[in-house]
Amino acid sequence: MDPELLERITARRAELDELEEQPAKQLAEVRAERNELAVAACMRWGPGLGQPNGPARVAKFAD
Repeated sequence: MDPELLERITARRAELDELEEQPAKQLAEVRAERNELAVAACMRWGPGLGQPNGPARVAKFAD
């Protein structure tokens, strides 16, 4: 195989690997922030999130 073509393929695969990781990182950040908000809400209002007689809607803490 042409060395230049092989280099281009390798570089593009590295770019695609990086692009693939970005959504996973962003999802992890969103889940962590959601969990932080759930903890803050529980500390302030309890598991019902300030809704009397409402269902407890707390984000799960372990994924």
